[in-house]
Amino acid sequence: MKYKIEKNTVQETLIIPLYARKVCSELYPNLYQDETAVRLINEIDYDFSEAEKKSHSLMQRFGSLEVAMRQNDLAFEVRDYLKSHPNAAVVNLGCGLDSTGRSCDNGSCKIYNLDFPDVIAVRDELLPTGEREENIPCNLNDTEWFAKIDASGGAVFFASGVFYYFLTEQVRTLVQKMADAFPSGVLVFDAANRTAVKMIAKTWLKSAKIKDVGAYFAVSDAKSELSLWDSRLHVTSRGYMLGYNDLRDPSVSGFFRFLAKVGDGMMKMQIVKIGFGDRTMKETCFQNIRAVVMAQGIEKTYQIRVFLCSSNFNSLLLAFQTALCYIPSC
Repeated sequence: MKYKIEKNTVQETLIIPLYARKVCSELYPNLYQDETAVRLINEIDYDFSEAEKKSHSLMQRFGSLEVAMRQNDLAFEVRDYLKSHPNAAVVNLGCGLDSTGRSCDNGSCKIYNLDFPDVIAVRDELLPTGEREENIPCNLNDTEWFAKIDASGGAVFFASGVFYYFLTEQVRTLVQKMADAFPSGVLVFDAANRTAVKMIAKTWLKSAKIKDVGAYFAVSDAKSELSLWDSRLHVTSRGYMLGYNDLRDPSVSGFFRFLAKVGDGMMKMQIVKIGFGDRTMKETCFQNIRAVVMAQGIEKTYQIRVFLCSSNFNSLLLAFQTALCYIPSC
């Protein structure tokens, strides 16, 4: 019996990217294959006639190529991490009905698929978990889900088409908390500049009555912009249309290769990779000094308060030395 998807429901929003991956597999078989998407489309009771018509248009076919390249790039980074961390956690953030985690399975990693509860409910029906796999219903911004990830062997997180719908401050906060919780882990995701995000968000921003698109996450120069968020972040990026594949395949026209170059260049469509490093010795000392002073309840002493307001390591060291004068001897 087929799984019925009604029009204008949350479940319907899962169909669009799923159908796109199925079309990708048909249009660009040498570049991309998603057997799970093809199978699921055949198991779903839904009227695909409108999507089928649109899939033949020029821009829809290029959009399908974008989807194919993005998924391939993210899978490449996951597999690359697993080479040095074979027992790592592979975490799909905002998974929908995507099966990238399974396609990267090396036989020893742990796979986690995270999304909103109503999405996970559909996934549980259509994609029941396999061996070493878990579906976790959650809000990504509520970091209680951290505790459910076994990162003892490392962790690689990936998000496909997700962060465009996050505020910049939400992405920054999530990344900083992940750096705290998963040292030596890696986060990989797709991003684009402000112009591209405005185009991507044109429809949903209007329906949500959101005027300030500038508040939503966009990035042009990932390394220079995102490295400022935290000294532990090791940021790199590559164009996601041509950064991993030159698209010299018979299925890709010269015009599409030109559009791909425009996308990577003018729109800064990119795969961003953030490695979570440990704090340096100075940074660790910096945090410990601050913690000691605060724990002793003497941070309001004028001299110490002045030092604590400084980000200068030597000033904090002086704060610690001064604090010792206020701490009762044991």
